[in-house]
Amino acid sequence: MQAIILAAGMGRRLGEYTKNQTKCMVPVNGVRLIDRVLGQLSKLQLQRVIIVTGYKGKELREHIESLPLSSSKRKGLKVEFVENPIYDKTNNIYSLSLVKDQLQEDDTLLIESDLILSDRLFEMILENPYPNLALVAKYETWMDGTMVRIDADDNIVNFISKDAFDYNDVSSYYKTVNVYKFDKQFLREKYVPFLDAYTKAVGLNEYYENVLRIISLLSGHELKALPIGNEKWYEIDDKQDLDIAEALFADEKDVLRKYYGRYGGFWRFPQMLDFCYLVNPYFPSQRMKDELRANFDILLTEYPSGMKVNTLIASKCFGVSEDYIVPGNGAAELIKILMEQSTHKVGFIRPTFEEYPNRYDKEQQVTYVPRNDDYRYTANDLMAFFGDKGIQQLMLINPDNPSGNFIPKTDVLRLAQWCEDNHIRLVVDESFVDFSTDYATNSLLSDKTLEDYPHMVVMKSISKSFGVPGLRLGILASSDKGLIATIKKEVSIWNLNSFAEFYMQIYNKYEKDYQRACAKFVAERDDFGCQLGTIPFFRVMSSQANYFLCEVLPPYTASEIVIYMLKKHNILTRDCSGKPGLAPHKQYMRIAVRNHEDNSRLIQALRELPQS
Repeated sequence: MQAIILAAGMGRRLGEYTKNQTKCMVPVNGVRLIDRVLGQLSKLQLQRVIIVTGYKGKELREHIESLPLSSSKRKGLKVEFVENPIYDKTNNIYSLSLVKDQLQEDDTLLIESDLILSDRLFEMILENPYPNLALVAKYETWMDGTMVRIDADDNIVNFISKDAFDYNDVSSYYKTVNVYKFDKQFLREKYVPFLDAYTKAVGLNEYYENVLRIISLLSGHELKALPIGNEKWYEIDDKQDLDIAEALFADEKDVLRKYYGRYGGFWRFPQMLDFCYLVNPYFPSQRMKDELRANFDILLTEYPSGMKVNTLIASKCFGVSEDYIVPGNGAAELIKILMEQSTHKVGFIRPTFEEYPNRYDKEQQVTYVPRNDDYRYTANDLMAFFGDKGIQQLMLINPDNPSGNFIPKTDVLRLAQWCEDNHIRLVVDESFVDFSTDYATNSLLSDKTLEDYPHMVVMKSISKSFGVPGLRLGILASSDKGLIATIKKEVSIWNLNSFAEFYMQIYNKYEKDYQRACAKFVAERDDFGCQLGTIPFFRVMSSQANYFLCEVLPPYTASEIVIYMLKKHNILTRDCSGKPGLAPHKQYMRIAVRNHEDNSRLIQALRELPQS
């Protein structure tokens, strides 16, 4: 068995990373792609590795030849080089044609050089008995390049060209991982003759997969697919690919920083379950998504309305007077502006959602931390603590994040009256209130409530309970018209996109669906909480939100569990240890509530943690 690596391309999309080196010389987490793959191949007892070079080929060759044969990157591996002198005028079919004689001398692994792969993948393809095999991955939205269809017996029945790619058929597509195994008989009798004919007829600026496509159509089932399941891999074509690959293949000491620092966008990570970010798993309904989808073209190509119209639509959607409401590009936009309006002492409750205190002068913060193991507190606790602190604004997240603590509406209104009497602005973030048990009556969003407490401001992130974080939509409401007018002046006239505007426009048609989704969620949270309670190393705190704060008990630490879940089960959870307000000598995780299937998968993964 031999391996052929195609490494002639210029890698223009990687910009400055390939200005002075070819793609396979780019490091991922400090290790060059070529060094990683050579180290993996050195474990396979290959007769030789042939590398087809082109762009910056001299530098690549010098680098590889400088590696000691005894090093972990080579371990005695025999490496040969073939140069593609016209790499800038040809595609990979020409690079492969340059080694057509060598192709016919031995069974061959064909590998493209811009890949990062788990060690297991080379073992999988060599252990499989089929002589002609392509590693494939189920289609994901981030994938580009060669797609195939396979039948029930894993035969590749067609290669899908870019022109033939149809987004309506993606459920049946697999992406080639660009690692192939061929036996020399197939190469001699089929592939190389077809390669010669194709390059003569069509030219050199083509792709070697086109030859495989012709063979699959003419010669029956000679090439099989080997789906890789959950094994990790990534194809690095541009800067974003490189960034994602560094997260996927990060060392344990860096992996959480690389994931948490992304603040979302996890749809780019194949089949990962996100138990960090907090959204309603049961809304929008399918019917509502169908309506959004049906209007996609016009929403994409038309300008959204300005602030005046979107305020009117938000007023209709949430049942609050136009003079009392501001829609925002997510709650984050409104939080920033709101916190900039205050210059005096502000009361915070910790642990909490750090976006609020992070937006305010630390010297002007007065912090209350509940003195109990579950971080519970009441309206009376807040009034007693802040009564003599001279604050002019009090921040209340209800239910709180991450504790899940909830103050009933009647008590929130008592607190609001106390704030009125003491000339304190009360800011209530009720982003999670629709997950509470009496969700239908717990919201403060009504003209009467806002008018009764003019010092009160209500904030709501529509991402959370309404299940649409991609729309970036939030609202702020208050009967303080001066504050509302000030905030409206601070936001852009086009601060909402057309999809968010349309969502608010049609929401009221689906309110019953939303109420059913909330009821379904409450039942699922109760069940999930019971299941989490059976995990012996968790102490689960009660919650009225869509997450649970869990104290992690020995023998584990939170980071050990989080890394295990990510590496072993592709499940991302949140390590809250060290969060301001939480006991520094204890370990904590926050675990989101998803749908029943996902929650069951997480529970099963937790039960598989090795016991000491």
